[in-house]
Amino acid sequence: MNASRVPRAVIFDLGKVLLDFDYGILARRMAPQSRISADEILNVVNQTPLLHRYETGLMTDQEFYDAVVSATGFRGEEVQFLNWFGNIFTEIEPMVALQTALVRRGIPTYVFSNTNAQAIRHVRESFSFYRQFTGEVLSYEVRSMKPDTRIYEAVEAMSGFSGGDLLYLDDRPENIAAGIARGWQAWIHADPGETVPCVTALMGL
Repeated sequence: MNASRVPRAVIFDLGKVLLDFDYGILARRMAPQSRISADEILNVVNQTPLLHRYETGLMTDQEFYDAVVSATGFRGEEVQFLNWFGNIFTEIEPMVALQTALVRRGIPTYVFSNTNAQAIRHVRESFSFYRQFTGEVLSYEVRSMKPDTRIYEAVEAMSGFSGGDLLYLDDRPENIAAGIARGWQAWIHADPGETVPCVTALMGL
């Protein structure tokens, strides 16, 4: 971590930092009602430009569903697909506990995520920790994805913090590098057993 002083706010990536996720869950649910296999469905929803367009706000829920149906032959209803698409998350409990500890100390915390509308609807409804955040910057709303400069600028504008006042946690090195380039303090998250003690010490929890 490029620590220079005690940060005034903490920015959390969402997927693989606070919540684990698995698109394979969605693919296995869809397969019995589709013309292709679960592995092929996984490639459609996770490895093509479709998800990128959805997560940059360039496709509506309906347009994303229609594109997936066209590619997979899925025969289920849109509401069923979207519910399955959102319901692929599980809490990473030590990291959620870390965010709760920061909130209890009065330290502002922010979500900073490449994500989509349906995932966030499900997360807001299903995980109480999410409602504790001071604010959020989401790719589909900003129409920009990490590590693009514009979405980092949106974090600074929304939070009112910049440079070393921000501590940023993300599992993607290229995203962390973009934060460090702006003078943010940052930590590449891989293991809660390493991240939690480091942040706890830095923030004086």
